[in-house]
Amino acid sequence: MPLPIPNERVIVMINGDRLLQHLQDLSQIGRNEATGGINRFSFTPEEKQAIELVTTYMEQAGMRVTVDAVGNLIGTYGEGNETIMLGSHIDTVPEGGKYDGALGVLAAIEVVHTMHEQQLLPSKKIQVVAFKDEEGTRFGFGLLGSSAMAGLLTEEQLQHKDEVGISIEEAMKEFNLTPYPLINAQRNDITAYLEMHIEQGKVLENEDLPVGVVTGIAAPLWLEVTVTGVSEHAGATPMPLRQDALTAASEMILTIEQLLNDTTESVATVGKLTVSPNGTNVIPGKVTFSIDLRDIDENKVSTLEAAILQQLQLIAKRRHVTLTSKVLQRIKPAKTNTALQQQLATSIEKQGIRPYSLISGAGHDAMNIAEIAPIGMLFVRSKDGISHNPLEYSSDEDIIVATNIFYDTVVELAR
Repeated sequence: MPLPIPNERVIVMINGDRLLQHLQDLSQIGRNEATGGINRFSFTPEEKQAIELVTTYMEQAGMRVTVDAVGNLIGTYGEGNETIMLGSHIDTVPEGGKYDGALGVLAAIEVVHTMHEQQLLPSKKIQVVAFKDEEGTRFGFGLLGSSAMAGLLTEEQLQHKDEVGISIEEAMKEFNLTPYPLINAQRNDITAYLEMHIEQGKVLENEDLPVGVVTGIAAPLWLEVTVTGVSEHAGATPMPLRQDALTAASEMILTIEQLLNDTTESVATVGKLTVSPNGTNVIPGKVTFSIDLRDIDENKVSTLEAAILQQLQLIAKRRHVTLTSKVLQRIKPAKTNTALQQQLATSIEKQGIRPYSLISGAGHDAMNIAEIAPIGMLFVRSKDGISHNPLEYSSDEDIIVATNIFYDTVVELAR
């Protein structure tokens, strides 16, 4: 019979070799052998294969595995009306690395697997979640699964389409999911949510620390901007008479960079650009590009958004092109729970490591879950701060230390 978690217990270590092997095996799914990058997008055969593998890991850890209405993969350990939730995601950006998201899911499974082997029965139900479509690569709409769980997802958002015109709703139905009514995916039983993630920055490396406690997550705003000019023959149209959408868009993108260079913590990125008709001897008549704008202060994001769009409109007017924009996604910034921060810091001190606090510039599923539950995040040191890249790397030693800290925190919360 499983035993309750005792008040006095010996120090238990997670199985580092098992965790690292799971991480390596999952990284082979969607791997581009030529580049080393991983392409594992939502609602694809690669994601389905990854779900099957992670399901096996959850079952081996003693969990009951289910899939909710929007495709969140959930492993449950123990009983009770209250839930301690651990999670992250297993989808990737194009040519992504092997640690982003995946480490958080696999480390959480390892925590539960160790508890199961030690016959520790928590007083609260523990769930590990691989959230659906965190990155938003395919549909230009991220944090899908956590949005649904927090009650933030709308039917309109499910109409976002990929490059071939398939909507999120259609992709869900192809995966045998039944998203409606969306309330079926909502949760109100989570007493604490914890997420372990690579830092994706250089702060911990500069501090020479393997881990850090996150105090807040910056707010991401995704915009889509369309610049429309006139497509004409490249040889027959004099330069002063052109309404070139691409040169206008290029000036706009540089203007965004210049505006953000004058800020301190705010960042903006144009990461996706589509040119039409995309011919060598045709003046571009239409360009669509994305803007990813982030700051920990929601008001600052709104102010920057207005300033950017004002400058882009001035450029459009001067270059005799038209400009339209739409919001793809707007997420609120999130603060982590003080008590969870303190518990993570205590578990870090048990490992003889100096606790350190930092802000996350990257978005995470935790941002949405913060709408319905207290959240805590543990960051793991990233080499050179590289992420969303095949060169993304966290050392085996740091991963094992971080997971042992995560284990201690979960066990303390589950008493």
